Amino acid sequence: MAKFHVIIPAAGSGSRMATALPKQYLPLIGRPILSWTLDTFLACERIASVHLVLNANDVHWQTNSRHHSKLSILHCGGGTRAETVLNALKSLDAEQADWVLVHDAARPGLTHTLLDSLLDELQDDAVGGLLAIPVADTLKRADSSQHVVSTESREGLWQAQTPQMFRYGILKDALTKSGGAPTDEAQAVEALGFKPKLVTGQLRNLKITFPQDLALAEAILAADQEGVRK
Repeated sequence: MAKFHVIIPAAGSGSRMATALPKQYLPLIGRPILSWTLDTFLACERIASVHLVLNANDVHWQTNSRHHSKLSILHCGGGTRAETVLNALKSLDAEQADWVLVHDAARPGLTHTLLDSLLDELQDDAVGGLLAIPVADTLKRADSSQHVVSTESREGLWQAQTPQMFRYGILKDALTKSGGAPTDEAQAVEALGFKPKLVTGQLRNLKITFPQDLALAEAILAADQEGVRK
């Protein structure tokens, strides 16, 4: 039976947050963002292993370290996301048909329901896919001075999220052949001629990129905790 493995690339610095501390370690309701991100996967019985990929010079994990039988720490982060994930794949003890889920380190709003939905929808698929949400807002294309050049059609457009879930063999082959720096795993898989399946996600599964995102994530998780207390 195929297993589900998770890779969380956390070798980046998150420069758009404009903080000295890498964004995955920023505090979120008393805990690092990364801790919230790990929780959902470590608590899921269907997940066989979770691999956190750090850069070789990471000095922050030790102060936030946690131990779990499913969790392994890999210090093989690369210069790009694709390189980091590929390095992790090469060290992973997995079969060709096993599933690999790649999830952003600074995307702490994933729920057990969303994760189960992704696993259920894709576990019998030949290739895999990703969580995504249909684009709802009107899209404007700008010039270099931030003036509108045109209004773009949003028909058929989706905003990609993570986890992105693919067969181990397909994902490893895609990233090996990607050459440049695909912005996500799906783009690398698409380059092989495959069509990843889109599984409807939720707005709460946002990636913390800018300072205002941190406040929104805090509000979402605080509401979750309040709901549990009630």
